[in-house]
Amino acid sequence: MAENQNQNQVMEGDLNHLLKVRREKLAELQEGGKDPFKITKYDVSAHSADIKEHYEEWEGKEVSIAGRLMSKRVMGKASFCNVQDLKGSIQSYVARDSIGEEEYKEFKKLDIGDIVGIKGTAFTTKTGEVSIHAESVSLLTKSLQVLPEKFHGLTNTDLRYRQRYVDLIMNPEVRDTFVKRSQIIKSIRDHLDDQGFMEVETPMLVANAGGAAARPFETHYNALDEDVKLRISLELYLKRLIVGGLERVYEIGRVFRNEGVDTRHNPEFTLMELYQAYTDYHGMMDLVENLFRSVALKVLGTAVVNYDGVEIDLSKPFERITMVDALKKYKGIDFTTIHTDEEAKALADEHHIEYGAHHKKGDILSMLFEEFVEEHLVQPTFIMDHPVEISPLTKKKPSDPDYTERFELFITKREMANAYSELNDPLDQIERFKAQEALLAAGDEEANSMDDDFVNALMIGMPPTGGIGIGIDRFVMLLTDSYAIRDVLLFPTMKLLN
Repeated sequence: MAENQNQNQVMEGDLNHLLKVRREKLAELQEGGKDPFKITKYDVSAHSADIKEHYEEWEGKEVSIAGRLMSKRVMGKASFCNVQDLKGSIQSYVARDSIGEEEYKEFKKLDIGDIVGIKGTAFTTKTGEVSIHAESVSLLTKSLQVLPEKFHGLTNTDLRYRQRYVDLIMNPEVRDTFVKRSQIIKSIRDHLDDQGFMEVETPMLVANAGGAAARPFETHYNALDEDVKLRISLELYLKRLIVGGLERVYEIGRVFRNEGVDTRHNPEFTLMELYQAYTDYHGMMDLVENLFRSVALKVLGTAVVNYDGVEIDLSKPFERITMVDALKKYKGIDFTTIHTDEEAKALADEHHIEYGAHHKKGDILSMLFEEFVEEHLVQPTFIMDHPVEISPLTKKKPSDPDYTERFELFITKREMANAYSELNDPLDQIERFKAQEALLAAGDEEANSMDDDFVNALMIGMPPTGGIGIGIDRFVMLLTDSYAIRDVLLFPTMKLLN
């Protein structure tokens, strides 16, 4: 223990010395009229990957790059350094005779982490590495902090999430994940735009946070002296737009749910919801299957995705199976023999499923499904026809009103999408809201409450409509082979440090 404390003290002392030296270098530069923080711009003609991938176009030509100095090897009158920019990194050969004696002295004083601009000509070294023969090196920003040691990188998971800016510098694969995230979202937009959908924006601060089973965050609007909530879903406002005649709408935006944090959940996350008039949940299945396949092909160049060592094939037709049939397939339970709430609760007792006094037959089916079926749903699978008790905004199946025209898409054992034939009967919707309010009064903080204005919109008349919600973060996790949701959020929710 004492030995470790001594080592930590030595390391802390070394770090403080290095930080002090960097401050002294900055002071020297400022005293000499070379304050890097007064530089306002630098003309960049290319990025590292552009030069490497299209070397034949750049060979022998003048080029200017800018980025972070990640390594430096000084060898007397000539040196090599490596500069990292948005698209990767590139080596530069820096010789005293090429940039001048005074500038070379300044170059040798640069620290790892400094941001520099390099002008020169593109060439290949004797080993065939594409490089830049520097004609000038400019210090653009002085780094006053020490980066993690390059061979070990930034490995502390908690620190990686808290200091994502350092994580992006030290771990190229992390940067690649977030570049792909941007491409995925752009591809989703392109696909929907091509299908005639219109992107819209709806309120985040709402009086009634409905559209999902989740506990909302609450706050106070000072200007109006009103309590409001952060939205938990995009649904109810988008449906109002369908009522208004905008036949195909979608929104990609943040929603907020006051719930736990784990590998699959973050209190604020990105949701995409779309609604299309004159179609149903079968139309939504076709749409989402084509969307997932199209985006994978666009971003990855293949519809066969490797996730956690398992090959996920998005190119084949997705399996479609009802929740009742899936329970029979994977657990051997025939729920068609269950006709009453009491029979369902007896079945739950038999399989050691905990439930509350207010739970009904449909709730028990959902619990059995979660416990015994979800773990088997690795390949893309549409789970269809959910019980009415857990689907307050969904049309009932005409052939069996105990169930609804709803599906969830599961991939890698995770729910990736949720969709309905949307309930457009205002009188039925009123009764569903009343049932939800009874649950709310009984202590269910995730239950919905009556939304009078939404009911009024349905009274005006909403055409038959299909709707779907897709968790963007989970979609990104799938296409980037990321295990935890925090790995695809630039700034995930973290407990505040005291």
